[in-house]
Amino acid sequence: MITLLTDFGLQDVYVGVMKGVIAAVAPQVSIVDLTHQIPPQDLLSARFALLSAYSYFPAGTVHVAVVDPGVGSQRRGVAIGFAGGFLVGADNGLFSGVLSRTKAISAVELNNPDYWRTKSPSTTFHGRDIFAFVGAHLANGVDLKELGTAISVDSLVQLSIPEIIVQQDRIVGCIQYIDVFGNLITNIPSDYLSSNSQIFIKQQLITLGKTYSDGKDGELIGLIGSHSYLEIAVNCGNAQKKLGVRVGEEVFVNSSKL
Repeated sequence: MITLLTDFGLQDVYVGVMKGVIAAVAPQVSIVDLTHQIPPQDLLSARFALLSAYSYFPAGTVHVAVVDPGVGSQRRGVAIGFAGGFLVGADNGLFSGVLSRTKAISAVELNNPDYWRTKSPSTTFHGRDIFAFVGAHLANGVDLKELGTAISVDSLVQLSIPEIIVQQDRIVGCIQYIDVFGNLITNIPSDYLSSNSQIFIKQQLITLGKTYSDGKDGELIGLIGSHSYLEIAVNCGNAQKKLGVRVGEEVFVNSSKL
């Protein structure tokens, strides 16, 4: 199985072309679209989206992720082996979320043109000419070491988000992702929350519930999302628009659980 995650959208042919490249090499392989609606060049959103999805796929799955502002530059293309399968894309930190949960076993720089679609790849579409092609060969059973030069897993680029700060009776975190509904997904894990937790964002107090409908229509509510992080939402509304916030905005939690 191969998953695809990009910021290409669906208006243009780019996603379809990548699938065509994969089908030409590995026609028997199932392809799953994780999303192609990552905001353009938004590596933090791509990092979170892949982190949220990878563990639901069978061992051996190849995850091809292309959010690549540096395409055609000196940034490396990489393939990474880990316990759940493989990661293929640019070495720009997109994979650092997954690798914070499960360690990389091995990695290669994708510099063997025998496994590129063409020995003269486009400087603007490595998703087609390198990453999709490599992903298809991995799905066909090609050994990782055949794809290029081995590199240290410690040399892979890390894309970090601010760490939560745990104080005596307060946690300082931030918004790490905003979904299509305008729900604000923080970096504060559920382990730090209790029924009496008080949530503050932009000086607004938000109570903690269990479901979106625990708030009245149009009311802000905090809850633990399916990803196990604190999420701030508006029942039948859009928390991002209501609060006017972006990724990185600080979130505070007061709780006697600390």
